Amino acid sequence: MTNQLWWYVARSGGIVAWSLLAGSVVLGLFLSTRVRPLNAPPAWTTDLHRFLGGLATIFVGVHVIGIMLDSYTSFGVSDVFVPFASSWHPLWVAWGIVSMYLLLAVELTSLARRRLPRKLWHAVHLLSLPLFAFSTVHFAVSGTDAGNPFAVFGMILVSGVVAAFLFRRFARAKSPTTTIGSGPVGERSGLEDQGSSRAIHASSAGPVSNDEISAYRGRGSLCTTTCQRR
Repeated sequence: MTNQLWWYVARSGGIVAWSLLAGSVVLGLFLSTRVRPLNAPPAWTTDLHRFLGGLATIFVGVHVIGIMLDSYTSFGVSDVFVPFASSWHPLWVAWGIVSMYLLLAVELTSLARRRLPRKLWHAVHLLSLPLFAFSTVHFAVSGTDAGNPFAVFGMILVSGVVAAFLFRRFARAKSPTTTIGSGPVGERSGLEDQGSSRAIHASSAGPVSNDEISAYRGRGSLCTTTCQRR
């Protein structure tokens, strides 16, 4: 058991990291597609989305440290940080290394979001989608537990949910009319001013007119990014 301790640490760290990342990606898609799971406030969903992403980064570190300390694979520094440097299934390991760098890019730019141009932050944040895809491939081809029925079911289930929400998002993006009909406008919308007696509720709102946009902008209760699309 002692000889295999770090191998179990690496395996469990990788599984937990992928699970946390999957949850963070799904919550991010909830926000971008204006879905409110269990009628949760957008601010709560945003906080959980960020928390899971940060926690996933920590467990990736646990996964990497466990691999380096394990005596079976004998991974060195270059093996875990340089793609294709490993002598043990270099292509499989490369998927994980690229995923690690994408995760670091997303997390670091999120921490520095207020100091970065919004377009730059948004462009980097979109890398969370290939990050999820690459990490899933890494899990599927190199994970010791990838053949476990529960692991296979989890990968298929989460991948299906992500694909469904991406389809929903692209379908809404192609819609010719900007409407508010399925919930708050994501993380930065401020559609519902909890301190106002005239909060805008998505269930009763229709297409946004130019007059309404001007009025609500003056009160600071409608996001400018959504309005500018009209």
